[in-house]
Amino acid sequence: MNSGSDDKVTPLRPKRPCPECGKPSARETYPFCSVRCKDIDLNRWLKGAYIIPGRDNEDETDNDPPK
Repeated sequence: MNSGSDDKVTPLRPKRPCPECGKPSARETYPFCSVRCKDIDLNRWLKGAYIIPGRDNEDETDNDPPK
């Protein structure tokens, strides 16, 4: 079935460093290097450390019809 040992498999995802510690990422915990780094990131999301900014209240009042 092997056509030759020179054939290379193209990875589906590019290799990237772990966003927490910078070590090479692991396939099982991608994009993290370990379960520990994955859990650290999840904990930050659950505590609300990562915040996605919303619209300002001033922008919403500009669209209200005049009273």
